[in-house]
Amino acid sequence: MAGQTVPVDVTPAKKSRGEPTEKLIPIHVMGRRYMVPGDLTIMKALEYAGYQLTRGCGCRGGICGACGTVYRTPESHRVEVGLACQTIVKPDMFLAQLPFFPQNKAVYVLEELVPEQGTIAGLYPAIFKCIGCGTCTRSCPQDIEVMDYMAAAIRGDISRVAELSFDCVMCGLCSARCPAEETQSLIAILARRLYGRHIAPQAEHLKERVRQIEKGRYDEDMKTLTGADRETLVDLYYKKREEEPDLPDPDWLPSDNSHI
Repeated sequence: MAGQTVPVDVTPAKKSRGEPTEKLIPIHVMGRRYMVPGDLTIMKALEYAGYQLTRGCGCRGGICGACGTVYRTPESHRVEVGLACQTIVKPDMFLAQLPFFPQNKAVYVLEELVPEQGTIAGLYPAIFKCIGCGTCTRSCPQDIEVMDYMAAAIRGDISRVAELSFDCVMCGLCSARCPAEETQSLIAILARRLYGRHIAPQAEHLKERVRQIEKGRYDEDMKTLTGADRETLVDLYYKKREEEPDLPDPDWLPSDNSHI
């Protein structure tokens, strides 16, 4: 969002945008002061202040990692980090967005890699610069034990890195704060790719489904759907589709499973 937020109105927020549910508090965006409701996330506060977010605002639900934010507050000497869609504004917060943090990405062909101890270190030798300070862990908005999976990467334990980094959203905030200038998220996704391609057991039911598709089992069904008009599709989706329960039994199947 840095360099990509467009201030369409830099005056204090007007009542026409809706009455605030809490009192207005001052925040500072790229050095400029705005008054916004104190119960908003940073992302919503930016929009309330008149910014049109054209990039760096992806999913708005803490999943895509596109809205990395760096900020300070008066009561602390520390630079804090978080996701703009998840972090609530604070009085006199000074903030700036980091829609992308530059990282040197190794180039590789996944199918040609061997899932062995030295694979990660061979592609990212800088992992040995890690000093074990824990700044990466403290910076992670997903509460991932980043330092622990970096230690596993140094050991060459691909499975452990994949397990510990599973919830990583690739926001890059760990790299932005790392004193050793590591590329933790790129190391993590390499391990997850290695694990998924070479280590994890293959799903037999998925193989069977692929075989069914290749043999044309669903050709007629697809032809019917692609040829249907909007009204028919809406009717199928909202009236005739049996929804899966929130907490289904592991063996749950819809009453009509002829298309499965």
